[in-house]
Order: sequence, then C-alpha cells, then structure tokens
Amino acid sequence: MEIKAILNKPYTENERLNFIVENNHKLGYTIKEIEDGLQALGFTEEELQAQEREHLNMLSLTAADVERAIYKAKGIDFEDILELVKDNPDIDVKALKIELKANNFFRGNPWINQIGAILGYSSEDLDYLFKNGELKNDRMV
Repeated sequence: MEIKAILNKPYTENERLNFIVENNHKLGYTIKEIEDGLQALGFTEEELQAQEREHLNMLSLTAADVERAIYKAKGIDFEDILELVKDNPDIDVKALKIELKANNFFRGNPWINQIGAILGYSSEDLDYLFKNGELKNDRMV
C-alpha cells in the first residue's frame, strides 16, 4: 500500500472526521493513525492489477461449461482439441487429456492459456469466458 494522503497534527476533530470521510468513505483508502497524525493508505495501480489477476485466476467453470462454450464458439469439443494438438511437440497430449477430464477448470491453470492460444483466443478473451461463461462466437450455431 502507498500513502495517498496525510493529515498532520495538530488538527481539529472536524478536520479529522473530514479526512476520514474523504479518504475512507469516499475513496476507500485505509486510515492509519501514526504518531504525527493520520495517513490514508491505498493500493498502487500495480497492486490493484495483481489483485485482479489473482481474483481472475481463481475463477472456475465446470468442464461441461468450458466444452459447451468452445463448441458454441468454434464448433469443436475436447476430442477435437486433442486431435488438433496430437502432433504438436510442445504439448504433452496425455497430460492435456488428463486435464480435460477435470471437474472444474480454473482460469489460472496454464493449460487454459496454451489451448486458448491454439484456438485463437487472447488472455482477455479467456478472462471473458471465466467471467461470463461464454466465448465470443466465431461461428453461427
């Protein structure tokens, strides 16, 4: 967290309350009392982005939800994906087959990005999938 605002002593009770209202109630900063006054602490942009990434990585969908979304958007299922990658030396097909049997898929699983890229999806597209349960359609079903 970084210091966003400081209220140095001496201050009136009214100044203290205004500082808290402005910085905590309105802006969401944490107020910390220090020897010399009050500090409003907030997250840096990088910290907020890291928190958002951590949140996204914990999102999950069932295997059926993921397969349904891929089928709806691309017209292929997990078997078709295995067929697409069977000759790719960069993919452990047996390990992928095991991953595809999982009950739940987490956004943070590295396989999600790898297979998403093979299917032409960006990281943002995959975030959208896990937030909304669907991919942007590439075809009409």
